[in-house]
Amino acid sequence: MRKKLVFLLVTLFVAGSLLIGCGTAQQPAVTEEKPAEEKPIEEKPAAVEKKQISILTGSTGGTYFALGGSMANTWNNYSELVQVTSQPSGASVENMNRLHAGEVELGMAMNNIADDAWNGRGAFKEKQQNFRTVAVIYPEVYQGVALADSKINSLADVKGKRVAVGPVGSGTVVLTEAVFAEAGLTFNDVKAAYDGFGDASGKMKDGHLDAAFNVLSVPAAAITDIQLTREINIIEIGDELYSKIKAKHPFFSQYIIPAGTYGNKEDVKTINCQAALYVQKDVPEEIVYELTKIWVEKAGEVANAHGAAKWLSDELAAGNKDALLAGLTTPLHKGAYKYFQEQGIAVPEAIKPID
Repeated sequence: MRKKLVFLLVTLFVAGSLLIGCGTAQQPAVTEEKPAEEKPIEEKPAAVEKKQISILTGSTGGTYFALGGSMANTWNNYSELVQVTSQPSGASVENMNRLHAGEVELGMAMNNIADDAWNGRGAFKEKQQNFRTVAVIYPEVYQGVALADSKINSLADVKGKRVAVGPVGSGTVVLTEAVFAEAGLTFNDVKAAYDGFGDASGKMKDGHLDAAFNVLSVPAAAITDIQLTREINIIEIGDELYSKIKAKHPFFSQYIIPAGTYGNKEDVKTINCQAALYVQKDVPEEIVYELTKIWVEKAGEVANAHGAAKWLSDELAAGNKDALLAGLTTPLHKGAYKYFQEQGIAVPEAIKPID
């Protein structure tokens, strides 16, 4: 009996062990899937806000004003860095004063006026050197025009006449004063009006002025506009007077206005300097580099909008890149210099950057 009891207990133990073993068999672990992490949406880089800058030009009706507007439009079409606004002004002298004062970033000026500013001569009592040079824009031609019925056929004939000598603060008025001086005249010898050529041409058409002088491209639209209603004469600066001017003002060259330009039957001799682009010295290098590059490489597009740029476009098309620096005497901005170096343009030692 005892043996049967022991056998029964052993049998129950073994059976229980088997059941327990089966019940504890490991089930495959269930891995709880975590939701995929959402990647943050990458923000597109914000568009670079263009820096707002201004270029000072000249009086309305003059070449600077119209050409400066065309240059600004071209820069705005291609620049990734700046938005340029064109502003009228009293032209060269005012532009150099305001560049020196840091009031604007860009200015157009005659190269002789820029040299005067740098050296503290002429209209500048002190050296003004807070500007740097970018490039030549076009040859500036000094042009005197008179109404045919005023009987002004030469510079000597302006005595006692109503004459526009250029706006106060402009390179034109400085140049006119110098030309008059070499011809033995002063502004006291005429009834001087300090008008820009836009105003002067209107007054000539209305008969309120006899003659006007200005520095313009050839042909000048403001002069041809006078011809629509009045007959005119172009006042010549002959060889003898030119020699006197050249002796004291070496920046100037003799220029021939071809016959037929303004209805003139023969060539007319006068003088010219260079219109150039200047920049406030603290404008960043990358901005001046881009402005220089666009001006040089898109000069043809500017010429389509204003004929004054055609001269540079033609010179560059002919391979004459040196025209970009002809007649310049003040130091280049390092941004412009970098571009000229890349283009293999030889930069005279005298105008290499100083900072």
